Amino acid sequence: MKRLSILGSTGSIGQSALNVVELYPEAFQVVALAARDNSKLLYEQCQRHKPQLVALLDENAASKLRSQLAGVRVLAGLEGVAEVASHPAIDTVLSSISGAAGLVPTHRAIMAGKNIALANKETLVMGGDLLIPLLQKKGGLLVPVDSEHAALHQCLAGSSSDHVRRLILTASGGPFLKKTSEELKQVSVEEALNHPTWEMGQKITIDSATLMNKGLEVIEAHHLFGFESEEISVLIHPQSIIHSLVEFVDGTMLAQVSITDMRSAILYALSYPERQVSKLPRLDLPSLPDLEFGEPDTNRFPCLRLAYQALAEGQTYPAVLNAANEVAVDLFLRQKIPFTSVPEIIEKTLEIHDPEPVEAIDRLLEVDREARETARKVSEPPY
Repeated sequence: MKRLSILGSTGSIGQSALNVVELYPEAFQVVALAARDNSKLLYEQCQRHKPQLVALLDENAASKLRSQLAGVRVLAGLEGVAEVASHPAIDTVLSSISGAAGLVPTHRAIMAGKNIALANKETLVMGGDLLIPLLQKKGGLLVPVDSEHAALHQCLAGSSSDHVRRLILTASGGPFLKKTSEELKQVSVEEALNHPTWEMGQKITIDSATLMNKGLEVIEAHHLFGFESEEISVLIHPQSIIHSLVEFVDGTMLAQVSITDMRSAILYALSYPERQVSKLPRLDLPSLPDLEFGEPDTNRFPCLRLAYQALAEGQTYPAVLNAANEVAVDLFLRQKIPFTSVPEIIEKTLEIHDPEPVEAIDRLLEVDREARETARKVSEPPY
């Protein structure tokens, strides 16, 4: 039985993971949970799963939960979440806290030699140059949870990198795939949150609409699998049935195909290297719609282009890209800026940044903070 710590348990991935635990009680045990600020839902999860330890990033939410729970340690702040990630009783950490907040806890889990099921792509976008060598040194195992990277992980199994021509990440294209540049200027938050194929949290749903999510995934794939930016492609596939592909040097392609349900990728990551007999819905091939493919339009969706540029430049550029994107997405969600200002703020922030090597977590966090300040200053008016 695998003993789990779930970071981001109240988010969409965390809730799906707990559902997987309930489907496979003989395989998984919840030891610790952590969330951002949803004390109400975390309390309900504690009542159901009986963890030994929980934490909330928000101090007030943690204080409220502490008064409600008996017999469970309740920690607060980033240090509390990091303790949940490195608890000695656990062997596997599902890291799914959204955004840069996942960096420090995931780093702490790696330092403690834990196995990581990674659903927080921002961790590797920001600190992959530091964390991947550290993971290899500490001897932990990292298995991706993102459906695209879980697909690549399976397609690459047992293959030499010399035999691979390129990795192909598929993208649904989001809700605005067919909108013109002029139409994109007028889209609302509600429209952007209406994803055609996936149910996800707000931030990642907006990232999907801008194609930044796919840009972040390109950077993550670079760190996970060791391929350069020119060896990683993005293909628009609106049906989201093929999750990713690998093209080999002999022209052969392998594709991973499954239902559009994150529980499938979560089950794969938590079970690896074993496979559990699926209790999830099965993919019915004869009933599938026609499958479409197309090239992404980086003129209408420049976030993807900016992510490729940040990866090519390296050093702290990807961390700044991520920070500026988080600020811009937050401003859009609060209806402070139009949809098309998201890439504009990111590009301006990148232009101002003076890059440096990624060498220490503390300095990386400082770069993240500085980039957020810059992104707010370059927004119009500054927020």
